[in-house]
Amino acid sequence: MNATKNKVSDGQSALDKPSSKPENAPVQAFQAEGRRCGLIAIVGKPNVGKSTLVNALVGQKISITSRKAQTTRHRITGIATRGDSQFVFVDTPGFQTQHNTALNKSLNKTVQGAVGDVDLVLFVVEAGSFTPADAKVLALLKPGVPAVLIANKLDTVKRRAEIAPWLQSMQQRHAFAEFVPMSAKNPKDIDRLFAICEKYLPEQPWAYGEDELTDRSERFLASEIVREKLFRFTGDELPYTSTVVVDKFEDEYGRNHSRLARIAATIVVERDGHKAMVIGEKGERLKRIGTEARQELERLMDCKVSGWADDEARVRSFGYE
Repeated sequence: MNATKNKVSDGQSALDKPSSKPENAPVQAFQAEGRRCGLIAIVGKPNVGKSTLVNALVGQKISITSRKAQTTRHRITGIATRGDSQFVFVDTPGFQTQHNTALNKSLNKTVQGAVGDVDLVLFVVEAGSFTPADAKVLALLKPGVPAVLIANKLDTVKRRAEIAPWLQSMQQRHAFAEFVPMSAKNPKDIDRLFAICEKYLPEQPWAYGEDELTDRSERFLASEIVREKLFRFTGDELPYTSTVVVDKFEDEYGRNHSRLARIAATIVVERDGHKAMVIGEKGERLKRIGTEARQELERLMDCKVSGWADDEARVRSFGYE
């Protein structure tokens, strides 16, 4: 793994205490006068672009994206350090209002917990739109915590003249500190958002090293990448409740110190009838999920990755020739 650009931390203390320091980090790497550090929650209903936004802010993919609602299930922290300021972004699951399942209750608790213990909230909605689902998320915002309205997907709005009156109506719904009409795909908009967020960061030592991008482990990211490919290639066929468990994550090093990560994962589905959706004809869909996940993990981890889809003997053990 590239030590300066792709570093992943296994510690999670900064989720709750942005001023805390990972145990084995050198003091000088975090403590300095004039530095700022703060926790910023990114909240919104499913599929408004929260994960795309956090990936753009961090500058690398750490949160999976999918057109399938409720893809993000965890409170994922992305870290961006610019100048003397460190931004600790929390990408939360979309607040779910359609299904009253145990999973959704747990996800909603994650969202509720995130908005109460941060320095700033980015409330993400689609520009020009406000639905009952948006209203339920907005009701979670805590008094005393500044909130910025992110009018995302501005590039998809055909009538820009309608945005100004819409923004006025949004101000009547909540006392937002600022309004940011933008597209998460536009680098200039991302730079502008950083400048806005920086004003709300308290002066305190950094919570992470300058080169760290997320508090999540590579093992966790591997399971998320596989899950993303699972949803991408099954479309609407497979319920979003399906999950991925990493059974094995081992590193091997060659004579020239080159790294090979061996990863084995199990896809867990809700019903036996869902297995065929994942496997596909002659196992082709399952193999494609594994192959594309491996290719993306190689880019993310900056090393070679070997998965079961590359192992002919293991593929045959599933009954495929």
